[in-house]
Amino acid sequence: ASIGNFLRRSLRRAGRKEGKDEDSTTENTPPRVPQGRSAERSSVFYSPGQFFFEYLVVVSLKKTPDGRYEPKISYQFPKRENLLKGQKEEEERLLQAIPLFCFPDGNNWAPVTEFTSETFSFVLTNVDGSRKIGYCRRLLPSGRGVRLPEVFCIISCLGCFGLFSKILDEVEKRRQISMAVIYPFMQGLRESPFPAPGKTVTIKSFIPESGTELIELTRPVDAHLEHVEFQALLQRLSPHLILHIFASAVLERRLIFLAEELSVLSQCIHAVAALLYPFTWAHTYIPVVPECLLDTVCCPTPFMVGIQMRHLERVLEQPMEEALIVDLCEGKIIQAVGDEEEILPGKLQTEMLMSLDRHNNNNNVHTSEEVNALVSEAFVHFFVRLVGHYASHIKWGRSGSGSFQERAFCKAVASKSCRRFVKKFVKTNMFSLFIEEAEKSRIPQEGNG
Repeated sequence: ASIGNFLRRSLRRAGRKEGKDEDSTTENTPPRVPQGRSAERSSVFYSPGQFFFEYLVVVSLKKTPDGRYEPKISYQFPKRENLLKGQKEEEERLLQAIPLFCFPDGNNWAPVTEFTSETFSFVLTNVDGSRKIGYCRRLLPSGRGVRLPEVFCIISCLGCFGLFSKILDEVEKRRQISMAVIYPFMQGLRESPFPAPGKTVTIKSFIPESGTELIELTRPVDAHLEHVEFQALLQRLSPHLILHIFASAVLERRLIFLAEELSVLSQCIHAVAALLYPFTWAHTYIPVVPECLLDTVCCPTPFMVGIQMRHLERVLEQPMEEALIVDLCEGKIIQAVGDEEEILPGKLQTEMLMSLDRHNNNNNVHTSEEVNALVSEAFVHFFVRLVGHYASHIKWGRSGSGSFQERAFCKAVASKSCRRFVKKFVKTNMFSLFIEEAEKSRIPQEGNG
């Protein structure tokens, strides 16, 4: 019960800025994009040069007296010593939580001879608002006969799914040889600085019978999109449904995503959160909900969660408030509030629909990075058109503090349908957080001193 309570507390998104962001804009950001607050992904931007990761843990299934299997950490690197009392307690809570998210599908496991490796991620938010991402590779160790799958989980505060997937490829390759070969590779990685956007770091690694290998890890140029795969959404949902989901997310409603594969859940939920750029989803956010936390869907406040399809009946039985429930397997909405079509201004919705349709039809032409940039641009453009004038409505005092003039800001929107949407949007937590940051970050204008 205590670990469940801790997770419920810790998984709630902090409603404030975390640490010092790197650049909240990138080379491909269109002009006039609101700059007051970076997006959900940017909260995991950190200065180049810090550690790639905090921990590598291996989570294995251990048999309990009642014949079920319970996930337990069987390996941890590095082992941290001489921690202060508060640090030690924080580490213990973290290490207690990790196994649940590595095997969120419960305890009903049995040894197998074949198992397809899967890659997924989860996010843990501490009470102080700092976040850690768990990058997971669930695989079957090499050997003969029946075995149980295990999970290699890299804990990092850096958001870069593609880069960590490549690291997990290297970990899996070494696991098939011996656990002993993993340690020097991870030690080399830990000693290497995290590269700046667009830069590469090279790791030297020795593999028995293969010799020394040079592994190049390149960070994408578009730092705010490096934890995102919009292709995952476009392959599973029609542009029309994506806009319904976006409309629900932008008004901070309750969203439940269903799929059987953990990788599909984590990819699609990260992508939906990324559609909100340059704003931040500031509520409960659990890409893969462990079985023991399914009652999260009863929460009366906004949430964005992913649940395995096998739990659908249990979810529908819960006494929950209105929510949008999306089936990622069939590409359909199971349950809706009913007004999703009317939330976004009609003209802008049509433009975004055309843009998504265009990218969908060219799926085989664009690379993943190009799709990310094109889709992101369409949604950023939506926000720029509607709220890009926010800076003109911040009144600055002599002390340098700003005060947002909400009424004048809304009145400045000419179109009635756009103004109707903006009046709702300004009441959201994500907009409030954005404006709070903008009020603190005045950029001196020429002639103003």
